[in-house]
Amino acid sequence: MKLELSRVVQGRSRLGVLKRLGRAGQHSLEVPGCLLYTHLGTVPHLTQDTLHTQSNLPSVTQVTLSNIAEHQEVLEEFKDGFRKFSGLHDTVLYCSLHDPATPCPTGYTTNKTVSVWGSGGRIELTVAKFMTLQRAVQPDWYQSMADGETWQSNTSRKRVRKSVDRTLAHLDECLLVHQKSQELEGVEVFGAVEGGDILEERVRSARETAKRPVAGFCLDGLQTGSMDQALRTQLITAVTKELPEDKPRLLQGVGRPDEVLECVDAGVDLFESFFPFQVTERGCALCFSFDVSPDPERAGRAPPAVLELDGEKEMAGETQQNGDLNLDDQTQMTSFEINLKDKRYQGDFRPLVEGCGCYCCKNHQRAYLHHLLVTNELLAGVLLMIHNTAHYHGFFSALREALANDKLDLLKRRVLRERDGQT
Repeated sequence: MKLELSRVVQGRSRLGVLKRLGRAGQHSLEVPGCLLYTHLGTVPHLTQDTLHTQSNLPSVTQVTLSNIAEHQEVLEEFKDGFRKFSGLHDTVLYCSLHDPATPCPTGYTTNKTVSVWGSGGRIELTVAKFMTLQRAVQPDWYQSMADGETWQSNTSRKRVRKSVDRTLAHLDECLLVHQKSQELEGVEVFGAVEGGDILEERVRSARETAKRPVAGFCLDGLQTGSMDQALRTQLITAVTKELPEDKPRLLQGVGRPDEVLECVDAGVDLFESFFPFQVTERGCALCFSFDVSPDPERAGRAPPAVLELDGEKEMAGETQQNGDLNLDDQTQMTSFEINLKDKRYQGDFRPLVEGCGCYCCKNHQRAYLHHLLVTNELLAGVLLMIHNTAHYHGFFSALREALANDKLDLLKRRVLRERDGQT
């Protein structure tokens, strides 16, 4: 794995390509970018065939141990790894510890174990069990074991320091087992950077993790709702100064477009794309403008200004503002989406987003999506997930284009206008 930067804007925002991904090194991923979020290897609501009708999908698929751990015996018996088991063929497999769309209960971490939560409840992982799971999954890269239970604002300094020490100890043990394991030859390890909301501990975690032979870094414990956005930006900026330029930084638990822009500005390269799934589960559609191209028809990837009904933004305007320390942020409707369950869409025969090239917008109207949602038809989730996935990945394409063409400020104005409820 090698990160080649083509541009660094204002000293922090990084544009480039992550190359030599996968065991054979045949894949690459543009940064800033996002991974393909899945449940057990499948994008929620979508079949593989439906998913691959979309263009510009990320080359890296994310799976999580919280979903996989309870299937360990099956994978060990299968022997050929999770990619083949789940029918994922031409993709790079990244295995993280927790599902970013599902908040985990806290208070179950010890010096020797971390816990993940599957459909059957809590599963306790020692380093030995964690590494046995990785050998069964056979990912291309994975996040090391980490104690990330320090995101709450009332966490003591002593507890934060302990989380950093534990995470470094887990990383050292994982690397020791990894280096002796034949099945994991060619697999990359990402070290987790912890430290809660304490600057000194964040910097210490970053410095120490950077000394280890890791391929990249997971910035953990900074998820939406865990802290004020200004504090998160300050911490990320301090952390990225301690990390090597040629290794990627993956931020966990952040997906809202305004927060993505802030974090890219602070030096983050990669994000988890769970946000479209959360929007879909609310019965909503992503509907914000990110066009920075002089030709909005180019490649069909940057829709023109979004058409809204009067009062639409007032509906979404009851969103969390910066500084609201509440993990419910991840389940609250945001101003980047429209609630299609609302009666106002009963006779609205426009597409979700005018000019969007996805299957849903080309073939269906808001009124039809409203009908599907109020009658609890499964097709609602399918069509919404198609649109939300396409729209979100289109946003990342526009972000890279803005960085390449000195239009980042223009993109911010477009996106933040949506957040502030302006039309």
